[in-house]
Amino acid sequence: MTKPRIAIVSGDPSGIGPELIAKLLHQDGVQDVADIVLVGDGHLWARGAEQAGLDVPLNTTTEADVADQRGLSHLELDTIAPEDVKIAEVTVEGGSTSLRCLDKAMDLAMAGQVDGILFGPFNKAAMTAAGLNAEDEHRYMARYMGHDGYHSELNVLDELMTTRVTSHIGLKDVAANITEEGILNAVNLAHDTLRKAGKARPNIAVAALNPHAGDNGKFGREEIDILDPAVRKAQQKQMNVTGPWPSDTVFLKAQRGEVDAVVTMYHDQGQIAIKLMGFERGVTVAGGLPIPVATPAHGTAFDIAGQNKANPGATRQAFDLLVRMAKTHRADRGAA
Repeated sequence: MTKPRIAIVSGDPSGIGPELIAKLLHQDGVQDVADIVLVGDGHLWARGAEQAGLDVPLNTTTEADVADQRGLSHLELDTIAPEDVKIAEVTVEGGSTSLRCLDKAMDLAMAGQVDGILFGPFNKAAMTAAGLNAEDEHRYMARYMGHDGYHSELNVLDELMTTRVTSHIGLKDVAANITEEGILNAVNLAHDTLRKAGKARPNIAVAALNPHAGDNGKFGREEIDILDPAVRKAQQKQMNVTGPWPSDTVFLKAQRGEVDAVVTMYHDQGQIAIKLMGFERGVTVAGGLPIPVATPAHGTAFDIAGQNKANPGATRQAFDLLVRMAKTHRADRGAA
């Protein structure tokens, strides 16, 4: 099979993204498994290479020729002046270049010129100041692509994936927002994403909402009335789904490698566990979008920006997962 082609966006120029990408490109095997197009201003990539103390040659291409490029190439954009890059600062200019480079990468993907997008850490405050006008970059991307189907952020650590039924809402509102449909959406998203990443029959565990999985209704009836029926409906669709499991033990099963994914009921239920298990290797996937998109799960790390201290571990994990997903995406659309 022809290698997938990956568009890479550096992320917020004030943070560690440019440095991380420079380090990624120098790791063993990276340029062997995918053709790579760096999307953005040449001086940003040069700055990242300088920060990392590495050489990143820029083989510049044009948008019309991206689909014919092999190896490492660079699509030059003009989105920010060098003097407007302020290391470790939230700026409108940094948010603007993040959005414009992401937009161009999405244009390439929607035109079939690339098979997936990897981006370095964005800064939401900068992007919001620059006109994000969305809860996060995932919803921004869905809107830009005209995608109105179900989509959600997934978090990945090594071979374990988590998704959640509710996300950025107050804890007091979680129980009222747990529905069979929401659980099935999260299960389906994990199942489909894992299949695209190469898991033929994913093993998915559903975490309970209440302590001790409700203890037969003593601590709440959500498990009886909502979670268990949703799990049974998923099983009737021939999906390998079990639960609801008490949330204080389900991640022990995950840590032992007994499941491929955990569907959680709220944000911190899964985030705390997965970050404790390996924060430096965590990956975020924009699940449910028409094209594969991944990024390291950590932030812009302004405290170490520009100091050659950034650890590329999560960026490499994101790249490797994205390549697997992009291969499936490329094959599904019959690309040569």
